[in-house]
Amino acid sequence: MTRSSITLALLSLLLAPAAALAQSAPRPLSLTASAGLTVTGGNTSTSTVNVAYEALFDPKTRNVVKSDGLFLRGETEGVVSANRLNLNARDQYALNARAFVYGQTQYLQDEFKNIDFLVAPTGGLGYKLVDNARTKLAADAGVGAVWERNLGTSTRSSGAVTVAEKLSHSLTRTAFLTHSFAALWKTQEWSDALYTVGAGIAVSISTRTQLKVEVLDTYKNRPPSAAVKKNDVALLTAIVYKM
Repeated sequence: MTRSSITLALLSLLLAPAAALAQSAPRPLSLTASAGLTVTGGNTSTSTVNVAYEALFDPKTRNVVKSDGLFLRGETEGVVSANRLNLNARDQYALNARAFVYGQTQYLQDEFKNIDFLVAPTGGLGYKLVDNARTKLAADAGVGAVWERNLGTSTRSSGAVTVAEKLSHSLTRTAFLTHSFAALWKTQEWSDALYTVGAGIAVSISTRTQLKVEVLDTYKNRPPSAAVKKNDVALLTAIVYKM
């Protein structure tokens, strides 16, 4: 199976539920899409494009379904310098007003980390540490499995342990702060870990649009080879549209 076919299959798997729900209106489905483009010229010619989405199905019962994705691609002097795809899907069930259980699948494809694909289905427990009109902060931990294939190698599997944290805070009526942290450890080799940290601020332009600036840091403790750097930092600027 090629990388392109795996990517298309996962996209279909993650987006099919959202498409079906959207067609059966009226449904409590919210969609957010964003896109950004940066172009520089002069001594150095660079261009970077980022496209992202978030989908949330919340029927105001105990069950919530979420999905999000990010595609990032950059070129410097006509040579590709960044090419990354992240996809996530989660089914979350509330045990009470604060605690919840969840099942999720994470997918990562990153050419410059030599990750042909990384798929990690996991499940676990979470807790809403703060949950009010201005601030929402939740943390969770889970276990599962992970499959990873690096460019030029065969697929390797392992057990997986994950932890995550997500914060959203309203600074004013039109400005919002976000922060997220996620870690994935392989049980067969604990030092082979993947960490993702994001921090951003969004300012409303209209009732449906925002301007968002976000810093995304991806750190893989054991890259496939010595030629691959452990850390990648991306500065994303995008226009967000809420549907």
